[in-house]
Amino acid sequence: MTTEARAELTLRGLILGVLITVLFTAANVYFGLKAGLTFATSIPAAVISMALLRAVRGSTLQENNIVQTVASAAGTLSSIIFVLPGLVMIGWWQGFPYWTCFVICVLGGVLGVMYSIPLRRALVSQSDLPYPEGVACAEVLKVGSGAHGTGVEETRAGLKALLWGSLVSGAFSVLTATRVLASDVVRSFRLGGGVTLFDLFLSFALFGVGHLVGLWVGVAMGVGALIGWLWGVPHFSALSGDLASVTDANMGAFALATWSHKVRYVGAGAIGVSAIWTLGKLVRPVWAGLRSAVVASRARAAGNAQLLPRTEQDIPIGIVGLVSILCILPAGVLLGRFLSSSVLAAHLGWLVVSGVLYIAVMSFLLSAVCGYMAGLIGSSNSPLSGLGILAVIGYGLLALLGLQGLDMAQAGPALVAYALIVTAVVFANAAIANNNLQDLKTGQLVDATPWKQQVALVVGVVAGAAIIPPILDVLNKAYGFVGSPGPVRAQPLAAPQAGLISALAQGVITHNVDWSLILQGAGIGALIIVADIVLRRLKPGAHLSPLAVGLGIYLPTQSTLMVVVGAVAGFLYDRRAERSARPEATKQLGVLLASGLLVGEGLLGVLIAALVAFSGKDFPLSLVSDEFAAGPAVWLGAGVFALVVYLLYRRTGRALR
Repeated sequence: MTTEARAELTLRGLILGVLITVLFTAANVYFGLKAGLTFATSIPAAVISMALLRAVRGSTLQENNIVQTVASAAGTLSSIIFVLPGLVMIGWWQGFPYWTCFVICVLGGVLGVMYSIPLRRALVSQSDLPYPEGVACAEVLKVGSGAHGTGVEETRAGLKALLWGSLVSGAFSVLTATRVLASDVVRSFRLGGGVTLFDLFLSFALFGVGHLVGLWVGVAMGVGALIGWLWGVPHFSALSGDLASVTDANMGAFALATWSHKVRYVGAGAIGVSAIWTLGKLVRPVWAGLRSAVVASRARAAGNAQLLPRTEQDIPIGIVGLVSILCILPAGVLLGRFLSSSVLAAHLGWLVVSGVLYIAVMSFLLSAVCGYMAGLIGSSNSPLSGLGILAVIGYGLLALLGLQGLDMAQAGPALVAYALIVTAVVFANAAIANNNLQDLKTGQLVDATPWKQQVALVVGVVAGAAIIPPILDVLNKAYGFVGSPGPVRAQPLAAPQAGLISALAQGVITHNVDWSLILQGAGIGALIIVADIVLRRLKPGAHLSPLAVGLGIYLPTQSTLMVVVGAVAGFLYDRRAERSARPEATKQLGVLLASGLLVGEGLLGVLIAALVAFSGKDFPLSLVSDEFAAGPAVWLGAGVFALVVYLLYRRTGRALR
C-alpha cells in the first residue's frame, strides 16, 4: 500500500478548478442554449492546469487531476439548462430567480455525487467498461506530468492548440457579431408538395463538437436531420393546407413552425423509444453492479478501513447517507414553498410526498443508469435529454394519480411548473452522475484517492451552481427563448431540450399532446434500432446510434449540420494523424483544438449577450447594412470559415513534427 505524502486535494488546486469552472461553465451554458449540445471540460481543464501548475513547486499529477475534477463537475452541471429554461418558456418565470436555481442545482448535483459513490467499485474498479473520456483524460495527465522530454513538448503543443482554437473561434464570433461575416447560410425551398429549409450555422464550436463526438455519432445525427427535414417538414407542411399563403418571404418561417409544432414531437418519440431500449439493455449489468457494490461495502465494514489501499478509500457510507438525506429533505422544503404560494396549496401533502419520493428513487435509478452509460459510450454521448423526457413524463403521470378531478384550466400551468422543478432536481442529479464515474475512472488510472476526488466533485457542483443562474438571466434578457411568451426577439435561443421537455409536461398534464406524432417517432426509432443492430453485425466498429438519430430529428438544422461536417472533418484529420510519427499524440491535439473552439465561441457569446442585454439592440456591434449582411457577408463568412478550418487542422497536424 502506498502511503507517501503528496499534494492532491490542495487549496490552490480547488481555487484553480473554480476559476476554470467559471470560464467553461459560461461557455457551456451559452452553447447549450444556442445549439442544444454541451461539451466535456475535463481534458481542456487538465491541460490548462498542467501548464499553470508546472511552475509551482510540489505540484503533482494527482493535484492536476483534482483541478480537472472540479471543472468537469461544474461544466457537466450546465446540462441543467435542458430543463430550467422551460419555466420561462411556459411563462411561469420572467427570469431566473438566483437562490431558487442555485438550490435546485446544489441539491440535485450533490445528491448525484453521493449516489454515484456506492457505484464506484462496481462500475469502475471491478468493471471492464471502456470509459472513453476518463481514459483519454488520464492519458493526457500522464503525458503532461513528465518533467522533461515528450511530456513537456506535448503539453505545450496541447496548450497552444487549445489557445489557438479559443482565439480563432472567439475572433470569428466577434466578426459575425459585426455582421461583416455572416453567422450562417440559410436556404428555404419547396420539396415534395411542401416546404423545408437548411441552416448551416457557421459555428466553430459546433464544428468542434462534431470532431469530439466522432464520425458515427455525426453520421447518425445527419440521418436524423435528413429524416426530419427532407421527409418530416415537407410531409407535415404539405398536410397543413396552408401552402397557398406561403411566399418566398415567409417560407423559412413556415418550415420552422412546422418543425416546432410537428416534427420535433416525432423526434421526441424516437428519443423516447431509443432511451427505453438503451435502459432495457442496461438492466442486467446495472443490477449486477449494484449487487457487487453491496457485497464490497459489507466486506469493508467487516474489516479494517485503514488497511484499504488509498485507491479504494471512498467517503464513508454513513456520511454518504447523511448528506443524501440533507439533500432530499431541503428539496421537500423547496417544493413546499413553491406549492404554498400557488393554486395547488390544497394538494400540498400529496405533491410534496410524491415529489420527494420521486427525487429520491428516480435520482438513484438514473445515477446507476447514467454511470453505466457514461462508462459504455462516454459522457458526451450519454442520452441525458432522453432521460429528462422520461423523467418529466413519469412525474407528470404520477402527480395526476393523486389529483383526480382537478380543474386543469386553472391549476394546469402551476402543475406543469411544479413538474419541471421536480424534474430539474432529478436532472441535475443525472447530469452529475453521468460525469462522476468518468472522473473517478481517470482517478483510478492516475493513482488518485477517491474520497478526495469526491470532495472536489462537491466543490465543483457548488461553483457551477453559483455561476449558472446569472448567466441564464443575462442570456434571457439579451435573446430570450424560442416559443416564450412576450415580444418576439430577433435572435432567440433555441434551447431545444428545454422547449421539448416543457411542451411534453404541458401535454401530459393538460391532456393535449398529439400522441400520434410521438408514436410515429417511436416507430422510426424502432426501425433505427433494427438498422443499428444489422450495421454492427455487418461492419464491426460501425453503429447508428438511435439516440443520436432522434436528436437529429428534433434539433433544428442550425444545430446539426455543422456537427456532421465537424465529425467528418475530424475523422479525416485522425486518419491523416495515423500516418504521422506520433499518431496518438497528434490525435489528442485535435481533441484539444476542438475543445478550444467550443470555449472561445462560448465565452465571447456570453460577452456579446451581455452587450445585447444592456444596449437593448439586437446587433450592437453591427458595422454593415442589412443588404450587405444578407448578401456578400454570407459568401465571405463561408469562405473565411472553410479557409480557417483548413489552416487550423494543417497547423495542428504538424505541431509535433
